[in-house]
Amino acid sequence: MKEAMFWQKKENGLVFCELCPKGCSIREGQKGFCRVRENQGGVLYTLNYGQVSSYALDPMEKKPLYHFYPNTLILSLGTVGCNLRCGFCQNWQIAQGNPQTLELTPARAVALAQEQRDRGLPCTGIAYTYSEPFMWYEFVYDTARLAHQAGLKNVLVTNGYVREEPLRQILPYIDAMNIDVKGFTDSYYKDNCAGQLAPVLKTVEIASQACHVEITTLLVPGLNDSAEEVQQLVDWLADLDKNIPLHFTRYFPNYKFTLPPTPVATMQRAYALAKKKLSHVHLGNL
Repeated sequence: MKEAMFWQKKENGLVFCELCPKGCSIREGQKGFCRVRENQGGVLYTLNYGQVSSYALDPMEKKPLYHFYPNTLILSLGTVGCNLRCGFCQNWQIAQGNPQTLELTPARAVALAQEQRDRGLPCTGIAYTYSEPFMWYEFVYDTARLAHQAGLKNVLVTNGYVREEPLRQILPYIDAMNIDVKGFTDSYYKDNCAGQLAPVLKTVEIASQACHVEITTLLVPGLNDSAEEVQQLVDWLADLDKNIPLHFTRYFPNYKFTLPPTPVATMQRAYALAKKKLSHVHLGNL
């Protein structure tokens, strides 16, 4: 447990979290929407600092990052908690559940990545992934600075649902991001993710000026896979930078969603639409 960054103390013992667009006002003894930031005595604490729920040495392409140090490996760390509630979540056991964790310090995380190099493995650095990395912002921030000093790369695999100030503060230490743009309508975010679209687009726009960025969109049949919505996504990304890679990934039933898998023809249609305007388009989960 550690005092959180980005919060204000309000009247009557309330604290106001300023990490993400949720803007939770949290009463004494209560947690925010993410479940991992708690008001204790009028101070906001992060409960998952250094608490690792999942770890692995992954191929870079699994993030997915296809245009950032391809054919290398990256030490991947995840925690618990999330600031969205996606009904199709593929990592809901750690994002929304309470799994067992092990404790890791920032220095030890960096040492683990360096040890992989010492073993002769092509380990590029550390990816903060599996669950939402901004939900253990303080640990990621501390670790990323140490990794940066050690010459390692830092990667965020994120839903992009973060406020501008925290994003800009951490970006000098981040080398690449894969950002989920889950759909291209506010109603999709509201109904299926308990979030909003605009902050995510803002994150992409800011991050793309500071580090390597790739975008992932999970196509869910009947909800965000129409030709019209895909075209809106493609047009926006092409206007921003046609060289930003876009990954369409195939949905499979998970967590609260029981819809059938995305038809392959839908994936192929989205690919064809995107290739008309974007330089790099990839299909995943096929």
